Amino acid sequence: MTAAFPYYPLHSDVDVRTDVKDGKIKKSITEKKNTVSDVRQGFVYEEVPHITLKSLANDEPPATETLFDKPHTDNKRVRVSGPFTVETLQDFEPVSPADLEQRARTGSDDVPFEQRVFAHLQSAGVMTGKKGEKAIFTRVDRLASAYLHAEGFYMGKEGEKKAYFHIGPKFGTVSRQAVNAAIKECRQRGDADWLVILGFSFETDIETQEVTMSAGSFMVTKTRMHDDLMQDGLMKKPKNVGSFITIGEPDVRLVDAKAPANAPKTKDKSERWVQVEIAGLDIYDPISDTVKARNVEDINYWMVDDDYDGSNFVVKQVFFCGGDKDEFDKWKRGLSDLSKQATKRNAERTLKIEIDDEAFDRLYGHISHPIAAKKGQKIAVRVVSQFGEESTKVVGCETTISDALRKATRRPERL
Repeated sequence: MTAAFPYYPLHSDVDVRTDVKDGKIKKSITEKKNTVSDVRQGFVYEEVPHITLKSLANDEPPATETLFDKPHTDNKRVRVSGPFTVETLQDFEPVSPADLEQRARTGSDDVPFEQRVFAHLQSAGVMTGKKGEKAIFTRVDRLASAYLHAEGFYMGKEGEKKAYFHIGPKFGTVSRQAVNAAIKECRQRGDADWLVILGFSFETDIETQEVTMSAGSFMVTKTRMHDDLMQDGLMKKPKNVGSFITIGEPDVRLVDAKAPANAPKTKDKSERWVQVEIAGLDIYDPISDTVKARNVEDINYWMVDDDYDGSNFVVKQVFFCGGDKDEFDKWKRGLSDLSKQATKRNAERTLKIEIDDEAFDRLYGHISHPIAAKKGQKIAVRVVSQFGEESTKVVGCETTISDALRKATRRPERL
C-alpha cells in the first residue's frame, strides 16, 4: 500500500436522484443499506446536456452525454492502493480454417502447453520454498487419465521416487472436486510418494495434506506455475528459472484475547475475543520426504478476513512480518519514538483516520488485532510468502489454544 486515491461509489450501492436546473444536470447520491455490490453496474458518472440545432429547431429536450472520465467521488472515504501491472497475452496469429479443423480432429490444442510444463519440470524442477532447494525430475511421462495427467521420477535421499501430476486449467482455478478425484486415483494406484497439484490459482479450501494408503502414504501439495507458461515464448532464459514453487501451508493459531479499549460496552458475559497468531509456513520437502517449518521471516505480509463467508475473501486486517530479516529484527526491538510517531502521523493524515497506538504497534508482526468471536464464525488467513505465492487457511472460532489445553488437562470424572 503506497498511496491514497479517490473512492468511487458503485451504482448498485447508492440511490441516485437527478435534477435539471438552469440547463445543468445535478446528481445527488444517498447510500443504500444492506446492499450487495455489483461492479457490473459500473459507477455513477456525471452527465451534461447535448444541445444541437435540430433539438432547438424542433423545440425538443436536449439529449444527455455521459462523461465516463468523471465518476462521482465519495469524499468521506479513501481508497488505498499500491503499484500493479496489467498483462496481456501475445497477439493472436492468423490460422487457416484447414489448421483449425485438423486441431479439432486431433484435439491437440493443449499439447504445446503440456509439453512446456513437462520440459520445465525436467529443467527447472519444483522449488521447495527455500533458496537453492528443488526437486529435479529425470523423466516425465504423460498418462491417459482424466485427473492424473503425468508421472515423474526424481531423486530423494533414499533413491529414486515417483510423483503424479495433476495439471490445472490454463485459464481457470483448480477446483476442490478435481483435487479429490486426483487423490482418489493416486490412492488406487498406490505406487507414488508425492501428488503435485499444478495450477495458476487454487480454490481456498485446497490444503496440503498427507494421505494414507494401505501400503504407506503420499503427500499432496499445491504448486504454483509461473504465468509465463501460459504461452510459448514468454518464459525467460535460461530454463532453470523458478517455474514451479511449492505453496506452503500457514501455521495458524487462535489465542484468547482481551477486548480492546475502544470496544463497545456490553452486558453479555459470554462475549469472547480472540487473536490470530502466525507461527510460520509448513512446506513439504520431497527430497527428504519431510514437512519443514519456515519461520515468520519467510512471510512478506498476511491478511485476515474475520467473517469469511466461504467464497469471498474481504481484507479486514493487513500485517507485515518478514521479507528482510534485519528489518524485522529492527521493528521487534522497537524504532525510536520520534520516527515511529512521524510515520503514524503521516498514515493518519493520508488515510484521514485516527490510528490506535496499540494497533499501530501490531502492524508489523505476527499477531492480529482482537476479533469478536461469534458462534459459527470462520476466520480466513491469507499469507503471501517471500516468493510472492499466497496460501489461505480457514479456521473456526469454536476452539482456541487455551480451550484445547483445558480439555487436555481436564481430570476424568469419578465413577
